[in-house]
Amino acid sequence: MNDRRAALINGLLDLAAFLEAHPDVPVSPSVTVHHFPDNDSDADMCAEIDRIAGLAGSRIDHEDSPYGHYATSVLFGPVEYRAVAVMAAARARHDAERSYYGCIKPDPA
Repeated sequence: MNDRRAALINGLLDLAAFLEAHPDVPVSPSVTVHHFPDNDSDADMCAEIDRIAGLAGSRIDHEDSPYGHYATSVLFGPVEYRAVAVMAAARARHDAERSYYGCIKPDPA
């Protein structure tokens, strides 16, 4: 097992133990752990998501398709493992929209 994977698993186990030992600490109703493939070609990222779906026994989630995402997920009650590939066109659209960040300032009320 690689170090990043072991660290994540240990962190999740430690979080579960902490929450169990501290019942007064508030929690969110759900948690999602995301995996994003490296920004290779769209085809390579989709192949990685397809591979993960095969390993997890999950399906491709087409609800994210309008946003340029190709995704699959597995639910463990309110905990989700979600693998998402953000296609090049969606990344370019996001970068273009972010290029205006800070340029428009509303008048103070």
